Amino acid sequence: MYNPLPLIQRFFAALALLVLLAGCSTTTPPDSVLAVPAPAQKYAAIVVDARTGKQLFEVSSTAQRYPASLTKMMTLYLLFEALDSGRVSKQTQIPVSDHAASQPPTKLRFRRGESIDVDSAIRAIVVKSANDVAVAVGEYLGGSEDQFAAMMTSRARQLGMTSTIFRNASGLPDGGQMTTARDMAVLGMALRQRFPQQFHYFSESDFMFRGKLVRGHNDMLGRVRGVDGIKTGYIRASGFNIVTSYNADGRNLIVVVMGADSARQRNDHVEALIQRSLSPTMDGAKTRLMFAEQ
Repeated sequence: MYNPLPLIQRFFAALALLVLLAGCSTTTPPDSVLAVPAPAQKYAAIVVDARTGKQLFEVSSTAQRYPASLTKMMTLYLLFEALDSGRVSKQTQIPVSDHAASQPPTKLRFRRGESIDVDSAIRAIVVKSANDVAVAVGEYLGGSEDQFAAMMTSRARQLGMTSTIFRNASGLPDGGQMTTARDMAVLGMALRQRFPQQFHYFSESDFMFRGKLVRGHNDMLGRVRGVDGIKTGYIRASGFNIVTSYNADGRNLIVVVMGADSARQRNDHVEALIQRSLSPTMDGAKTRLMFAEQ
């Protein structure tokens, strides 16, 4: 079984140095695009070279934030583990309890006694960010959502996510559910490294369910060449969050932006950070100072 911990440990070592480095592009975004997209109490960001674990950029990356639907990345991590171990197959039917069906949108709106196969459940969580499906998966794997949340937190610790506590499977509001941009970068790297055979799900922007086309929320897909996932999130307390994977021309980045005021603002910011991180002329220290002065 692949162990992502050595690379993640190198990532933590790089974080301790707090260096802002760069990579390779031809254009540098204007400073207006790189302006802090949210109040300081919500905003956080980090860019990591996923091949080396080296930090390329960060602002408030260890500050506590609400994960919102980025939580579902860990729900999927544990579901992928269950697939790898043979505990479930992609055809396994997951029952949707009354508790799961009662979750607020976004959701697929199940009726009492209905179920969903694992393959469709993965797509529903990735593409639609379906809260009812995430809770159903948690109950199926954990026995209850509370027990599943404890499993999520335990796995987070094992991956090196030292500042994350999960309270539910969906990311719906809970004052005790906290994370950091750094921890979300660790999880994003772990998903790619541990489950390369499943990572394609995160690049899907729609899927068919019961004869209907279900469209997704991740507008970064198709917007920037090389972006191949992974997950968006929003609750009022968090602002607009995203973890983005960039994989092109021999470069692999994980970009986390949390706390933007809108999805468009968040996406503009991610694109600017990708360009800045790939630029061979990026002045990391200047970029960090610019953010600090907002």
